[in-house]
Amino acid sequence: MKPSLRALVTTAVLAVTVAITPAPAQAASLTMLGADVSTLQRTLDLGGKYYNASGAQADPYDILKTAGVNYARLRIWNNPASGYNNKAKVLQQARAIKAKGLKLMIDFHYSDTWADPGKQYPPAAWASHSLTQLQSDVYNYTYDVCTALKSQGTTPDSVQIGNEINVGMLWPRGQVVNSNFAPLASLLKQGYNATKACNSGTQVLIHTADADSMTNARWFYDGIRAAGVTWDITALSYYCMWHGTLANLYNVITDMRNRYGKPVVIAETAYQFTSADADSTANSIPGTVLCDNIPSSWAGQAQQFSWVQNTARNAGAVGVFYWEPTWYAIKGNGWDPANINGTGDGWDNMAVFDWTGRVNPNIRWTP
Repeated sequence: MKPSLRALVTTAVLAVTVAITPAPAQAASLTMLGADVSTLQRTLDLGGKYYNASGAQADPYDILKTAGVNYARLRIWNNPASGYNNKAKVLQQARAIKAKGLKLMIDFHYSDTWADPGKQYPPAAWASHSLTQLQSDVYNYTYDVCTALKSQGTTPDSVQIGNEINVGMLWPRGQVVNSNFAPLASLLKQGYNATKACNSGTQVLIHTADADSMTNARWFYDGIRAAGVTWDITALSYYCMWHGTLANLYNVITDMRNRYGKPVVIAETAYQFTSADADSTANSIPGTVLCDNIPSSWAGQAQQFSWVQNTARNAGAVGVFYWEPTWYAIKGNGWDPANINGTGDGWDNMAVFDWTGRVNPNIRWTP
């Protein structure tokens, strides 16, 4: 996810209800109740405060746990200009996460900045490397980060080998061109092997933003499977304003689960709580872009998140992660790692904390 540059796609207002996805006789439980908290450490370092539903200042991890979170996700960039989130910062935050009894997912972007479906820039240090060199880079970097986490007692419970890699990663070497998955597959295999060499119990996710299209999702996961890639969990991003209806989400999850015989997780989702903007950086998703006729409000945000969880659960998924719920507008925590002090937060209307740091009292992660 990159909050500033995604093209906005306004979906028609749909009269969709949870009844679209009735529960099967035995609905699955959501065991991975997640929050991507990648910008949280920067907020805390800047002196940002968080407040619970009663208005009392509290530890943000405790607030999230009270709301049902049991799993934290952290992205890692190789050498971001700001330092956030490099290896040292991830190690620091991992200690705080594990100290709270939360499970840990590491989201490898294999970049110095945002990697998403529209851009997968290699780290500057790898920019001139051949595909063969990149295979070693992916293995060595993944193994190094994982073993550093393991050595300090914060072994990751899961890792993503790439972030929203709809058409590959580490472009152009690892880009899928003319449906040739071999280059990408060679990189994904190295990430998988490095993770398992570090800790055999760490689950490996392959993550795309293909929740909108069963055709695209099949093309990608069929392609990597045919090229010999192994993975443990299929991960999808779902933002209703970009990825369509809950009915479609249900169908894609069900198909992915049955087609590949692996658990499915929604690795990213979110919804806006206001139509206003807190800072000089425009909101990535304006509050006027609504789904299912749900308003931009605290109640609306909680309702949409609940419906996404219900749909995922009823389709047999095992987890849902809210993307950057703690990223409220605070000066100095901008979206651009090369200008973190000078850019604003395009996600300030999507966080589950308002502009003063108070949590949405209605938000819940539910098994």
